[in-house]
Amino acid sequence: MLVVPTLEAPDAERALGAFALTLRDWTDGEDPYAATAALLDANGRFGISDNAWAMHLLGLRTALPGTSYASLTEALPMLRAVKDAAELELLAAAGAAADAAFEEIRRVAFAGRRETDVAADLAALLRRFGHSQVDFTIVASGPNGANPHHEIGDRVIEHGDMVVLDFGGLKDGYGSDTSRTVHVGEPTDEERRVHDLVREAQQAGFGAVRPGVACQEVDRAARAVIADAGYGEYFIHRTGHGIGVTTHEPPYMIEGEEQPSSPACASPSNRASICPAGSVCASRTS
Repeated sequence: MLVVPTLEAPDAERALGAFALTLRDWTDGEDPYAATAALLDANGRFGISDNAWAMHLLGLRTALPGTSYASLTEALPMLRAVKDAAELELLAAAGAAADAAFEEIRRVAFAGRRETDVAADLAALLRRFGHSQVDFTIVASGPNGANPHHEIGDRVIEHGDMVVLDFGGLKDGYGSDTSRTVHVGEPTDEERRVHDLVREAQQAGFGAVRPGVACQEVDRAARAVIADAGYGEYFIHRTGHGIGVTTHEPPYMIEGEEQPSSPACASPSNRASICPAGSVCASRTS
């Protein structure tokens, strides 16, 4: 059942299409939570989206003090994690579109331009290759690359910079999420060595993925390579995560996650590569 303001009811009715939902509306001046409470078990237990506004959850609890709520992410984590053949095709297409955007962004001038300029180019390329929604375009140049979730800014990219690109969104309702590191100009021997280390760690994680293997084992395999090389303190993020109708969803490749992994967790869109013309490209686990 979909409960909406009356002024939104016509648009909501059109949007429902073939969905098996009943529409209920409420007008300004009415209490939407009281209207919703009449539709629910006063002592029920309900799953609620992680994206639900706190005001809505608090409003329902006030209207129905006998109810309790559980996060849908915790209650049904594998319902979305297991994909059918059609979903896998859509995910592969989204990943291929992101790969195409990356191949094009490599041809764009980086040196002398701001991170925001390159991010705008990358977002436009994602849309050109079929993304209807761009969720993020991280362009982290120079020292900013050490922050896994850097907010793009006005820093001017310089010759000799490493630049982390982390980008993704939705194409035909399914997500892409790709990380690549490019070098502006010829990389140093140390930069190549660290690039190769990241690629080795990623391959170790990729190789650990098998049906029934806990997700934490994938994280451990990748993390061990980095730690053994003396860089463990800099590996401050998880190795990876699920993807589907959103760009981030369970399960997560992280210590403590005992959900089983599957071959779909190791997407070809996340492999590392050496780019031509002396530029180095390596994925960063996200």
